[in-house]
Amino acid sequence: MQRALEKILDRLVVEGHLTVRWPDGRETTYGQGQGRSAGVEIKSPASIRRLVLNPSLALGEGYMAGEIVPLDCSLFELLDLIVANVMAGPQGTLVMRLRARLGRLFRRVMQYNPAPRARRNAAHHYDLNGRLYSLFLDRDRQYSCAYFPHGDETIDAAQAAKKRHIAAKLLFTRPGLSVLDIGSGWGGLALTLAREHGAHVLGVTLSSEQLTESRARASDAGLAGQVRFELQDYRSLDAEFDRIVSVGMFEHVGINHYPSFFATIRRCLAPDGVALLHAIGRSDGPGVTNRWIDKYIFPGGYCAALSEVLPVIERAGLWVTDIEILRLHYAETLARWRRRFLANRDTIAALLDERFCRMWEFYLVGAELAFRREGHMVFQIQLARAVDTVPLTRDYIFEAERRAVQSLA
Repeated sequence: MQRALEKILDRLVVEGHLTVRWPDGRETTYGQGQGRSAGVEIKSPASIRRLVLNPSLALGEGYMAGEIVPLDCSLFELLDLIVANVMAGPQGTLVMRLRARLGRLFRRVMQYNPAPRARRNAAHHYDLNGRLYSLFLDRDRQYSCAYFPHGDETIDAAQAAKKRHIAAKLLFTRPGLSVLDIGSGWGGLALTLAREHGAHVLGVTLSSEQLTESRARASDAGLAGQVRFELQDYRSLDAEFDRIVSVGMFEHVGINHYPSFFATIRRCLAPDGVALLHAIGRSDGPGVTNRWIDKYIFPGGYCAALSEVLPVIERAGLWVTDIEILRLHYAETLARWRRRFLANRDTIAALLDERFCRMWEFYLVGAELAFRREGHMVFQIQLARAVDTVPLTRDYIFEAERRAVQSLA
């Protein structure tokens, strides 16, 4: 199997160079020797075999187990070199191509996400030790793409800007509007909309940990009468709301269930209402979820291409009144999360364990590179039931954000 992996690396490394230390201690360098460089130590023949047969799963698992480790470089430098060459080079071995084809063939099965399974999937990622997310997210625990108007904002400033950007698109014309927050997380956005815009918000989540924390935060802020959180699947909703927002939840819906998701928005949105969907997408058309991400991080998750989303919106009878693509904003978000995670790594390892820390490091690095090199992005789609619900131009968005910033001065 080592000879097979050597042949793969000979073909793969066309940018920079990669040094591999094999289990017997021998080192081989691949590539032209110019530009970026990285190294990796593979400690066992079993890891070599798994890399040949299923590299998308084996690389992450090998790092988690300490069997595949960076050599004289960081994990980011190693994965950056690998991803850059995968994107620039051939389409991989016959085994890799077959696995990719099978992934596309069975992706609807993998993303089948009825309510009980959706609850289990949410618990897998979000019902972890309560302190974990506070150790690498911003103070408000916004676990979605931040917004960087200038590019040099801190994570707290960028997440506050994200909430202002979303609120501006939701068009809060008066206090007292009713808002549905689908996938309300730890409650930060709902509480902000209530506090700054006088909204009455219902936030729904499938995470028990998030529900408990959100309710406690609402009570502590004196907003429990204005903001309510429930453990509820979006498909069971039937009340009418003036505004609907969903941030970072659509990735968990699954392509089979897009019609149900947008039917819910159509059913629950007031005739003159505005909705905003904020989600991770892919710029290069429909694809499949990375096998390692699906197994260890977001089971059942999928980031959609706009070509998979817009036809469903059309069939739901909704107007798309605005689309914005945030390209590198999530890469910058993840870079800041990664730095904070590493700064608190010892604490996180004590809370969980070393294997978890390695898994999370691999996730944060891989996710950042997905946005820097692999065509991932974030889309914000503004929706309405009526053609004349929002102003004719986008000026109102910038004006609302400007007023919000001036109010803080």
